[in-house]
Amino acid sequence: MAGHSKWANIQHRKGKQDARRSKLFSKLSKEITVAAKMGAPDPNFNPRLRLAILAAKAQSVPRDNIERAIKKSTAGTESFEEIRYEGFGPGGVGVIAEVLTDNRNRAASEVRSAFAKNGGNLGETGSVAFLFDRVGAVEYPAGVAAEAMLEAAIDAGARDVDSGEDGHLVYTAPDELASVAAALETKFGEASSVKLVWKAQNLIEVADGPASSLMKMLDALDDCDDVQNVYANYDIAAEEMERLAN
Repeated sequence: MAGHSKWANIQHRKGKQDARRSKLFSKLSKEITVAAKMGAPDPNFNPRLRLAILAAKAQSVPRDNIERAIKKSTAGTESFEEIRYEGFGPGGVGVIAEVLTDNRNRAASEVRSAFAKNGGNLGETGSVAFLFDRVGAVEYPAGVAAEAMLEAAIDAGARDVDSGEDGHLVYTAPDELASVAAALETKFGEASSVKLVWKAQNLIEVADGPASSLMKMLDALDDCDDVQNVYANYDIAAEEMERLAN
């Protein structure tokens, strides 16, 4: 089990996403609608929908929003396509952008622009994903002792735990995410995030100009309505991140 925290390789600037509540709720609701449309509208018979609802609840999406998103899957005529874009950002950082869109051309144009305008290069599918592992991730804020989280995670069947000052990330096999999350919820209450993620195998240190350009590129991707999630294998020192935030 890992003993230190590298939050950057899970999802880009989660704190900034939390500040954009409306956009975040919209993206989570879209995932619920797509999951319900592709399978049964009952989470008991649809693992993807169950995970989508868990992720929404972890971000405090109101129950009414969740129910509307499920109903929209049967009443709506929208058809969303799932696309994964991969490429490299400044400093040679690998970037994965997961997209749900009803307009492939629009999504491709926006993603390509975010890369090109900020010193990145959009690559072919598979050009970056091999640098990451597809895993489940359950996130808890600080407040629970690392030893207690580690013990509970092992008992629940988790693969790994990454604990630090910001909190805990519990990693699972993709098909065991729901069961591990349920076991941890029984012990510690609702998690702050439950989802499938791309976990970087190794991180690339980035600083100065490349770090600034990389953050601008990742922000541009986050701002795309069609982009659901952005992952990158960068490691930026805390002092540098604080400087970039100002």
